Amino acid sequence: SRQMERWKRPRFARNTAPMLGSAVWALALAGCQSFERAPIDLSGHRSAFGERLKATESISELVEQLALEGMPAPERFDLSDGLSPSEGEVLALFFNPDLRIARLDAGVALARYEEGGLWQDPEFGFDAAELLSPTGPLEYGLTLGLTLPLSGRLETEKEKAKAGYKAELLRIVDAEWELRARVRSAWAAWATASEHLRLADEAVQQIEQVARITDRLEAAEELTRVEARLIRAELVESRAAATVAEFHEAQARVNLLRLLGLPPDAPVDLLPAHPPIDIPQTNDPMARIIQANTRLAVLRADYDVKEESYRHEIRKQYPDVSINGGYGSEDNDDRLLFGISLPIPLLNANRAGIAEARAQREVARAIAETTFERLAGDFAIARAIHESATTRFRTLSEELIPMLNQQASEVASLAELGEVDTLLLLETISRRFEAKRQALDLNQAILDAAIEMARLLGPGVPHLPAPVEPSLSEDSR
Repeated sequence: SRQMERWKRPRFARNTAPMLGSAVWALALAGCQSFERAPIDLSGHRSAFGERLKATESISELVEQLALEGMPAPERFDLSDGLSPSEGEVLALFFNPDLRIARLDAGVALARYEEGGLWQDPEFGFDAAELLSPTGPLEYGLTLGLTLPLSGRLETEKEKAKAGYKAELLRIVDAEWELRARVRSAWAAWATASEHLRLADEAVQQIEQVARITDRLEAAEELTRVEARLIRAELVESRAAATVAEFHEAQARVNLLRLLGLPPDAPVDLLPAHPPIDIPQTNDPMARIIQANTRLAVLRADYDVKEESYRHEIRKQYPDVSINGGYGSEDNDDRLLFGISLPIPLLNANRAGIAEARAQREVARAIAETTFERLAGDFAIARAIHESATTRFRTLSEELIPMLNQQASEVASLAELGEVDTLLLLETISRRFEAKRQALDLNQAILDAAIEMARLLGPGVPHLPAPVEPSLSEDSR
């Protein structure tokens, strides 16, 4: 009977152990996620890209949200009367490709924060030994191990992920503020290019009138062939300059549409108005930059991430307890199994990780400090350009251009009296055109400097990123 019992118990063990192992394996698989392919559909994206302006309800909601937060925003969003610079800024916040990538990156950091700081999965173990003796039983052991995070590293891991997510949100705020400045500068560049084109066409028309007068004077032998050739050469040059101005205008428009996130051939009527620029008034610009500059806010958040990383590496040197328990059989004797392990931080103690995290924190500190130094220099340069260009612009617009306009009027009066000096008329037209061209360029420099100063001084009120979910697909927009 003992021999029969000896054979029965191993048979029971041989059947039970695999069944228990299969049950644990099935339980482990039940908690796993499955992979699902999501191929890129660029053809569908092309259609959505070309039809972005058809649905503007979400953009109108964004305008309302920005107004509630105290951020610059138009009173309403309406494309029926053309796209204004302030409406263009909101459109860029919604569709700009670089901003879309920044929001998706924030979605990655959010996922890391939401799913971080979890306990390690329990570990299932199975050991078996088959004795070669004909009467030998199957010896086996089933164990389940669990790590108890007594070191507190899961808490610091969660705080590190939280700091990383905050840094990504501030990176979006910085990207939005930078984008507003880029859109304003691009809009001003396009408006200036449009004025250059109009001015070039006006100069061509005036020189064509001089050329017609030249033909009559040359036919009457009142003007030499050399003088007539000089005037015709000026006409050719002015037409070439108009062609170049037309190219620059088209290029500036495409650059602006690209910033807005629109196709190059988007059917939108851009209003050639200079964007409104409000430079914050402050007695201490450096203090304002430290407080409100969006780039420095990102770098401070990056420093916090390095600080949390350092704290996390410090916590990792303290041990976590691993506990194992289970059931087994040896020599047909059933037994309960129990084990515990505790690392002793004497030889390693995560010294390399701690030293590296401490060094990275110092790098983050230096990056923030040197960036402030560069921003201070950038602000000083922008202010100097603004003041110098403003002085030169006033000289041109208040003295030289009125003088040339009076000169042109007097020459035209002489022409009506029959006293035509074509070379003097041509010189007057050319110099007035050049003065107006320089005035346009100076005005562009003033606008760019003002935009740069406003960008460096930062927004007036702290704000969250624009409420466009990073997980939105192109179709759902």
